[in-house]
Amino acid sequence: QVQLVESGGGSVQAGGSLRLSCAASGRTFSDYAVGWFRQAPGKDREFVAAVSRFGASKKLADSVKGRFTISRDNTKNTVFLQINSLKPEDTAVYYCAASMYSISFERSRYDYWGQGTQVTVSS
Repeated sequence: QVQLVESGGGSVQAGGSLRLSCAASGRTFSDYAVGWFRQAPGKDREFVAAVSRFGASKKLADSVKGRFTISRDNTKNTVFLQINSLKPEDTAVYYCAASMYSISFERSRYDYWGQGTQVTVSS
């Protein structure tokens, strides 16, 4: 199995940027597709972005296209989520997750989850 730890969250003003990291340990990192999800207070956890095992394929939610970028560095066992032009509605806890399946936007396809990192955007 794999263990995931997110970092890089914080409080920023609208229009700002953050770079979230998801560091993995355990099994071979390139065995897993990795996704980012977020959960705002009182809302369901929603898909944000995902990257395939070696980075060739990527998916982004429509709400973040043009602002968020996902990438991975398997030599560092890390996936990154670059988030730009932040909006107050991006405020949420951001989670990374690993899947033994191919890249997916479905929560049920992910087997391992990190503890989350808080992103707060003020207007």
